[in-house]
Amino acid sequence: MVRTLGLTQLTMIGVGAIIGAGIFSLAAAVAKDVAGPAVLISFLVAGAASLCAAFAYAEFAGMVPKAGSSYTYCAAVLGEIVGWIVGWDLLLEYTAIVAVVAIGMSGYLGFLLDAVGVHLPAWALGAPGTGAGHRIDLLAVVICLAVAWLLTRGTRTSARVETVLTIVKIAIVLLVIVVGLTKVHTGNLHPFAPFGLGGAFTGAATVFFAVFGYDALSTAAEESVEARSKLPKAMMLSLSISMVLYVLVCVVLTGMQRYSDLDPNSGISSAFASAGLSGLANVIAVGAVIGIVTVTFSFMMGASRLWYALSRDGLMPAWFGAIHPKRKVPHRATWTIGAVAAVLAGVLPINAVAELTNIGVLLAFMVVCASVLILRYKKPHLRRGFRCPGMPVVPVLGMLFSGWLMSFLQWETWVRLGAWLAVGLVVYATYGYRRTREVMPGGSVDLDALDEMTDGEEPEPGPERLPVR
Repeated sequence: MVRTLGLTQLTMIGVGAIIGAGIFSLAAAVAKDVAGPAVLISFLVAGAASLCAAFAYAEFAGMVPKAGSSYTYCAAVLGEIVGWIVGWDLLLEYTAIVAVVAIGMSGYLGFLLDAVGVHLPAWALGAPGTGAGHRIDLLAVVICLAVAWLLTRGTRTSARVETVLTIVKIAIVLLVIVVGLTKVHTGNLHPFAPFGLGGAFTGAATVFFAVFGYDALSTAAEESVEARSKLPKAMMLSLSISMVLYVLVCVVLTGMQRYSDLDPNSGISSAFASAGLSGLANVIAVGAVIGIVTVTFSFMMGASRLWYALSRDGLMPAWFGAIHPKRKVPHRATWTIGAVAAVLAGVLPINAVAELTNIGVLLAFMVVCASVLILRYKKPHLRRGFRCPGMPVVPVLGMLFSGWLMSFLQWETWVRLGAWLAVGLVVYATYGYRRTREVMPGGSVDLDALDEMTDGEEPEPGPERLPVR
């Protein structure tokens, strides 16, 4: 792959991954059903948990300039089997995130189509069980496939599109905040926590989906210029920008319209329409569609780069990790992920997919926080472009936060995760373990070899790593 991404583009990819369905769809759904105006607390709690994990990710990103993100980090410290479990887990989670944000975008796209007099048939308006006559969320399916097509055009081209769309999205979010604050009625904020603090904490477990994205950003390490120094900076910048915007939008959303009246599908646009600002509501709907495209872009990119890393290391068939000879992207993995996400988005409701996403990412965060803690004491000599502050407190807090948030998720979500991980162990036992020994007899990751690399180098081929056949 080609190193073309600088700090600005990396930060825009991070902001693009974080700000999207969380602001435009999920915040309204959680406020209406789970937390009320205390959705503000939900985002703050989720953001605090995410920050602890972000510090751990930033230290690894400043040390291991390789595609693969959590898989590579965990394999390097805790062994190949742990790395595989995390990688297999995130392969599903990233794909599910793409599906979630596509579902969120389809609600706003439907809002826009209705505004211009285009009405889709009932069967195309949502997944089964989400409304009368619903059979498939057709718009969400189209979105997934369209983003897959964009990503296969090449990293430089798709990153430029992502940067422009993210800037437009931020501008529209700022417009929402500035105009919305003038329409806030403090009476709508009472009672602040109608479902109790427990509801706010349960909401944190759900909206956690909206406050990570830097982990997908770290999968672009092999397409980043000066990855060791710029990836950690991009992670911190993207999370900081996003959390400020999230907090302000939560105040606007629940202050403009009573939480019980919020529309979970197009929350902000509906709130502005209820305040007599229908024209602006349409502009916001356009911004939501643009904004959610950037999230879909970032996580589909992350999933395809993760699959590329797993295939390169022999844990999955090399066919999926093939790089397009002209555009230099893993095109087969990208199209496969786009197709699977399209199926999930077409037939599953948003809450079920969001919870599945959260539990997998929280599990990965726990393992990454443990890994960075272990590695700090196991190999203190390794070159680090960023050092996690507050050792060992911050990584431990990251593990505790993540485990605590996982405890609020439904038992069905745990069962689905367990089933997926069981399938992954079977794949590893029957294919991955044997094949990776043929590709890399010495194991998946050699941290000492990585420590000697510059950002633009590959490890020297030697007896510990054989060419992929």
